Amino acid sequence: MYSKYCIDPAATLLEAMSRIDETANASAVVRSGEIVKGIITDGDIRRAIIKGASLHEAIKPYYTADFISVGPEATRSDVLALMQAHFIGQIPIVDSKGRLQGIHTLHCLLGNDIKPNAAVIMAGGKGTRLGKLTEKIPKPMLKVAGRPILEHLILHLISYGIRTVYIAVNHLSHVIEEYFEDGEKWGCSIAYLKESSPLGSGGALSLLPDSISDAVVLLNGDVMLEANIAQMLLFHEEHDYYATMGIHHYSHEVPFGCVEFDNGRITDLNEKPLITKCVNAGVYVLSPAALAEIPCDEFFPITKLFETALEKDLALGAYPLDGDWFDVGMPDQLKQVRGQI
Repeated sequence: MYSKYCIDPAATLLEAMSRIDETANASAVVRSGEIVKGIITDGDIRRAIIKGASLHEAIKPYYTADFISVGPEATRSDVLALMQAHFIGQIPIVDSKGRLQGIHTLHCLLGNDIKPNAAVIMAGGKGTRLGKLTEKIPKPMLKVAGRPILEHLILHLISYGIRTVYIAVNHLSHVIEEYFEDGEKWGCSIAYLKESSPLGSGGALSLLPDSISDAVVLLNGDVMLEANIAQMLLFHEEHDYYATMGIHHYSHEVPFGCVEFDNGRITDLNEKPLITKCVNAGVYVLSPAALAEIPCDEFFPITKLFETALEKDLALGAYPLDGDWFDVGMPDQLKQVRGQI
């Protein structure tokens, strides 16, 4: 399945050059049986030739044994971040025993299915619950795994075909604007919805251009997620929902023994039961009709849109988000996603 991207350590430089040319990926995975030995790039071959190597020499002295790889659990946005950081277009998926499990390519991650939908990320809040951490930096710019939370979100959206991103900014907006600029570095278009005063979790949507004619993805700027945004959009569109809310299963252990009773008589005892509820995950898809109901330049919680829609009996979707999800709004939550607790 992956053979077209792989080459044997005994192959020649000419064979490696031909394999790289066939796949147009600028590199090939050096594999012996199931075990990945390294990566050879067109640059490695070029440097070998400049040093006087024959095209009929084996590649063994020239491939890179200290290569970048990911495990099967790596998310699309994680892989895109690595590709961007190291200017590479191919990363092998390797298990704990060094066996090849797959290959991520930039072409497959980005795909050809570019969505017409824009995304809006709410990044204007002060993040007061995080105390001194957000005195000089906006909460969405706090780093997780070496990158701002906001950058993880943008890369995640890009990996699912979204190329137009609006960031709603207010508190310390210059930090965000100077970092992302127009988005060209990330392969997307980024524009800013500038709140003259805080507009809540939905008010900034009224600042979107009138040209928006497709459903819009809305995300809180303090969430980390793995959810398939393309599938959420498809779910929304197939059911023709007015608005769709991403939901996540949240469990909490009651720290006490709980008592069930009826008319004063105990019927059951549950010691420290685990209670699970579906919670609002801060990820939404909004139809153009829903966007039209956002009041202009007013403080407006996005939940108000859903409450009003329920009163009018409009069709609303609930989409269970797959994969990990974190709301990085409190110090302990930030430490958790950073792997500090």
